[in-house]
Amino acid sequence: MPNLQSILLVEDNLNDIELVMNALKRNNLVNTVIVARHGGEALDYLYRRGDFAGREGDEPLFILLDLKMPKVDGLEVLRQLKPDPKLGMIPVVMLTSSSEESDLVKSYRLGVNAYVVKPVDFLQFVEAIRQLGMFWALLNKPPPMTEASTLTR
Repeated sequence: MPNLQSILLVEDNLNDIELVMNALKRNNLVNTVIVARHGGEALDYLYRRGDFAGREGDEPLFILLDLKMPKVDGLEVLRQLKPDPKLGMIPVVMLTSSSEESDLVKSYRLGVNAYVVKPVDFLQFVEAIRQLGMFWALLNKPPPMTEASTLTR
């Protein structure tokens, strides 16, 4: 079995973390899921600093990013991540409870790849995660991360 890239889940709500993990497991997506509890922790993970200074391994296959979090919110993560020549190419899915048009527009202006409003119904939530996981982990063909910096030159 090939070494599967991880999925980075950036979420502050424990119930939503559990729902996402259960939905991925229920749908047989076996990628390792790294959980960051706020945007600052996600940025530390991605930039290999702080508690993650010695982190080894590939970058995540994609990022599931909550919008409204304490400390550093999802928009700030996008502001810092998307201009980066290498990390900015990692697909980011905003997975949020906000259906505010202004949040949607800001997210896309900052380079989000998809914006998904979390369904309230459990079965709909599981189905949304299944579709996201299947698309981003199996169907989507990401650029090779080793070439990412040369693609922007």
